[in-house]
Amino acid sequence: MDPARPPTIADAVRCLRQGGLVAFPTETVYGLGADALNPDAVELVFQTKGRPPANPLIVHAADPEMAQTCAAEWPRDATVLADAFWPGPLTLVVPRAPNLPARVTAEGPTVALRCPDHPVALDLIRAFGGPLVGPSANPSGDVSPTEADHVRRAFPPETVMVLDGGPCRGGIESTVVLLDGLTRKVLRPGLISAEQLAHALHRHVEPFSPAKAALPGPLASPGLLDRHYAPKAPAWRFSPDQWPDVLDRLLDEDGVAVVLTQSPRSLPSPHARIVMPTDARNYAARLYAALREADATGPAWIAVEWPPTGVESDPIWDAVGDRLRRATAPFE
Repeated sequence: MDPARPPTIADAVRCLRQGGLVAFPTETVYGLGADALNPDAVELVFQTKGRPPANPLIVHAADPEMAQTCAAEWPRDATVLADAFWPGPLTLVVPRAPNLPARVTAEGPTVALRCPDHPVALDLIRAFGGPLVGPSANPSGDVSPTEADHVRRAFPPETVMVLDGGPCRGGIESTVVLLDGLTRKVLRPGLISAEQLAHALHRHVEPFSPAKAALPGPLASPGLLDRHYAPKAPAWRFSPDQWPDVLDRLLDEDGVAVVLTQSPRSLPSPHARIVMPTDARNYAARLYAALREADATGPAWIAVEWPPTGVESDPIWDAVGDRLRRATAPFE
């Protein structure tokens, strides 16, 4: 392949069939694609990302029929939710089929499945003719990529082929819902709320609860690690009423800081400000790119203003809050 020529879907399919890795765009973030049924390719994903073995992978399918080949059971509620939200930012966790490599599900009994809402992703999966694993295309724990250049900066071209589909419009990862027996529970919040799921199912769906998310053993869903989606610089979050504390820290501590804020307040030199959108959907789409922009300046630290009170009516703020909590969790 000519290195000066952007890779095509055909190039990507050849790479995948040879057990290689292809980063592809989705409506949420860029995924690190590999043949979901090839144990060696799945292992390569874990090695390339440095991903903890207990953290499962999401399997991407072109349609519900392809997704069902990866499931031992397909509950009626899975059909209802797939009809309502696929293609789209919703991942269904159901009992796994025996044909899946155990590493895909972190040795667990369930598999996370979704159908992405992006033409490049769907064209790739259809041309490949089978399901692809697709965790975020970044080193494990880092800020997820929402542009092709984010992936290119993370991995050398000989390791990961990148299909450029432009910026991801959603910006944060899919909602994950567990469909296990009688349980209907959101394991990871995203752009689709528990209320929307409950409306489609005509039954209660347990909302996301951080306290109940991470349990010992294999995780049922990606995105449950305490520190995740995190910039390289130390980061902390603050509420709007803590601005005096932020200003004191900016004046007292050495080094340059970057503050992500919705406020028009100016900052003392030489510190930098990144102004964030005030509506939830645009904030979510901007968050990861803004964290990367802040990190790229080599700051001593990053501060993120918690969205102001009174915006809780939009459930996307719940997902934004989850990402901010994990991105600003302390280093272990």
